[in-house]
Amino acid sequence: MSSTPSARRTRSRRLAANIGLLTVAATFAVPLAWVILSALDPKADVGMKTPDGITLDNFDAVLTDEITFTPMLNSLLLCGGGTLLTVVSAALAAYPLSRYRSRLNRPFMLTILFATSLPITAIMVPVYALFVRVDLIDTMQGTIFFFAASQLPFAIWLMKNFMDGVPKELEEAAWTDGASPFQSLLRIVLPLMGPGVAVVTVFSFVMMWGNFFVPFMLLLSPDQMPAAVSINDFFGSKGAIIYGQLAAFSLIYSTPVILLYVLVARRLGGGFALGGAVKG
Repeated sequence: MSSTPSARRTRSRRLAANIGLLTVAATFAVPLAWVILSALDPKADVGMKTPDGITLDNFDAVLTDEITFTPMLNSLLLCGGGTLLTVVSAALAAYPLSRYRSRLNRPFMLTILFATSLPITAIMVPVYALFVRVDLIDTMQGTIFFFAASQLPFAIWLMKNFMDGVPKELEEAAWTDGASPFQSLLRIVLPLMGPGVAVVTVFSFVMMWGNFFVPFMLLLSPDQMPAAVSINDFFGSKGAIIYGQLAAFSLIYSTPVILLYVLVARRLGGGFALGGAVKG
């Protein structure tokens, strides 16, 4: 029995969708495959090929204090501190926006949304001048503050939307028992919006981890440069690039982001389990 035209169209659309998804997957898989293969190839070049032989010499060459350990530690301090400051500030800012109604809420949220669209390059010149004036240039704490400030608008927007999903009745019960708003935020709201906190944490950390321009502008001392800036040293001024070492460093550089995602992945799939606890 031959298939109907409708069934054939459905199969054609499904095939087209599968081809499209495979194409998108390939655009991500091919560069990743090049990095892995080149890191193990003693004669890696710009093209992707099967390694002539597997070696760990590329990793041995980059696993030094100057090339990897110090820049990675600087990155962890900058991005970890900036992420912690961003998440805490976003939670404290999103709570009144979510729980208290005001005619200023909407204009404030629209202003935050507008702030997320500002290109970082457009504000770096006045920020640099300000940091020079207040003596925060070439300091880790100044860069951490700016990292947090640059991610805070979108973090507040995300945190507020997740916080809206936590029933306010649960807090009102805690207030009846004598809890303060801060205690209800800390003990009820934040635990219930674990997926939201995880999303904001991962998003903020990843955006800071891959940021080259901000630390390049605000930090001057080579011993304070994060890995996002030091990776530029692999590109020689005359085009001489050791691709194997670059690939090995790239794998090491990606490890903290992957570990962070693995640690919080179980929270990302969760939900507000008590969302219907006060229904009915």
